[in-house]
Amino acid sequence: MAGSHLSIRLVIALALLAMVAAICVSLGNWQLDRAAERDAIAAAIEQGRKSGGLLVDANTPPEQFRDWRPAHATGKWLPTFTVLLDNRNYNGRPGLWVATPLLLDDGSGQALLVLRGWLPRPVAHGEALPDLTPPEGVRTVSGQIRRHVPRLFELWSRKGTDPNALPQTFSAANNSFPRVQNLDLANYASATGLKLLPIVLEQTSPEDSGPDLIQDWPLPPIDSDTNRGYALQWFSFAAIAIIAWIVIVWRVLRTRRRKPGTQAD
Repeated sequence: MAGSHLSIRLVIALALLAMVAAICVSLGNWQLDRAAERDAIAAAIEQGRKSGGLLVDANTPPEQFRDWRPAHATGKWLPTFTVLLDNRNYNGRPGLWVATPLLLDDGSGQALLVLRGWLPRPVAHGEALPDLTPPEGVRTVSGQIRRHVPRLFELWSRKGTDPNALPQTFSAANNSFPRVQNLDLANYASATGLKLLPIVLEQTSPEDSGPDLIQDWPLPPIDSDTNRGYALQWFSFAAIAIIAWIVIVWRVLRTRRRKPGTQAD
């Protein structure tokens, strides 16, 4: 009876060790995959920034639109369709991104959505935003290309409301611009009726943005060495579990090979 109970305990222990080893190996491989993803992002950033400057207009071939590529466009601001992107932090401070379309000055009727910059979120209740009116007339705006508006992770809303819903009509009166958490270009084009290019420009020319906006755009995490360090830790835990499994099996086999009457350790 005692021997049977001991065997069950051994089987359970060996099964748990094998499960721990498999989970740790899986987590280590996942960290290596994350490291590879970050390496790919770093390579894309370097490739984009090393590409020559691009003039963006209606005739620009889509294959020229590469993330982080320097670019510029000429046109007139459409401040009525300004949208504020909420929950965008800068150096730990909560704030907003200001997004305004630029009607291209090429006669095509197409527009380019420009992320003009960051400003701090008003702290006091009822505190007004600064005047966000961009300069009038034809402007040349410089920046870097993004193929979509950088997204934030969205939490479930208790109110059941869509944090990205756009109004049916836009109005720039009293800086009462709509606020969303994430902005999809297709939805934005549908709400505004604009013919949008399939890219976004993160502006880096403050003289053409209007009010003082910070244009220090965040980069996605590219520190792949951190992920490799975590992978090494998980593989180490897996190795410890495998060694413990081997030691237990070896001791059990050694005990069974002893002659009858010999005391086990």
